[in-house]
Amino acid sequence: MTISPESEHPIKAYGYAARDSSGSLSPLTFSRRATGEKDVRFKVLYCGICHSDLHFVKNEWGITKYPVTPGHEIVGVVTEVGSKVEKFKVGDKVGVGCLVGSCRSCQSCATDYEQYCPKPVGTYGAPNLDGTQTYGGYSDHMVSDEHFVLRWPENLPLDSGAPLLCAGITTYSPLRYFGLDKPGTKVGVVGLGGLGHVAVKMAKAFGAEVTVFSTTPVKEQEAIEGLKADHFINSKDEHQMQAARGTLDGIIDTVSANHPIAPLLNTLTPHGKLVLVGLPQKPFEIAAFSLIMGRKTVAGSSIGGIKETQEMLDFAAEHGITADIEVIPIDYVNTAMERLLKSDVKYRFVIDVANSLKHNMFSLNV
Repeated sequence: MTISPESEHPIKAYGYAARDSSGSLSPLTFSRRATGEKDVRFKVLYCGICHSDLHFVKNEWGITKYPVTPGHEIVGVVTEVGSKVEKFKVGDKVGVGCLVGSCRSCQSCATDYEQYCPKPVGTYGAPNLDGTQTYGGYSDHMVSDEHFVLRWPENLPLDSGAPLLCAGITTYSPLRYFGLDKPGTKVGVVGLGGLGHVAVKMAKAFGAEVTVFSTTPVKEQEAIEGLKADHFINSKDEHQMQAARGTLDGIIDTVSANHPIAPLLNTLTPHGKLVLVGLPQKPFEIAAFSLIMGRKTVAGSSIGGIKETQEMLDFAAEHGITADIEVIPIDYVNTAMERLLKSDVKYRFVIDVANSLKHNMFSLNV
């Protein structure tokens, strides 16, 4: 017999969920587990909208199980802690990003790379350790093992800081891992959207000389004046691309639309690295010579482990890094998704959950 989301666990919860591949979100009453001895329960204050939320609610990756409540850029305030919780107390500001669980015993987990665990538990739409489905931050509260809960820095804004739990760590981690975090390093950022604008801020904070690549020439002013990038290249302009040959130590490619990467490889110095963090649907075509002649590397990177995500939040607080956001009420979420599909946002939507999710929305819940 199928158990309804509302009766799986003892604690009633309220959120917005998609029920089919139309991706339309509407109020859902579901449930969360009781607070375990190592659990932290918190009231959700803000939750960012990530582009992967849009893919997921529409089942574009073919793995969605409905109903699904998205959201993995979650900031809130602790309301209850388990008896063995050591790092948090009631009243603390906290965050939860893309993970709420992992096996905790594999080599990746042992070395603080939980995101590469073979048994990760995603914050929403994933099988939890007890076999039930996880529900994300488009909801009134969350509960998570304290290992996957992040301490929120005192001087980091809650609303504009929320997207850092995905966009921030997704760009910070490859900059660090691939050695692109040294002052004077010449770093390219491909795409100037939700990920790209944070990548520029992170790279600049590390002291890099930053070049933005975009197919949209009107974004040059945003890149140079708004985000303080050092250079802007229209990647459709062959002359500009030719002038950039052999100039960059590394590139963070944030674009999820299909695009050629051979021209980007040409802009790398010998030993340069092109790191993919976007998710284009079609495979890339790469000529072997473009890698061999210069010992160049094409790599990928996915979010970051919990230790590194905390490090990123502290770094962002120290350097005043936040996302550029538009705050919305939760009943605007479907319009926001439509606008996100058109790239009609600079650069991230953040839901003001605490002030807009009201329990009287759920009288018509089906």
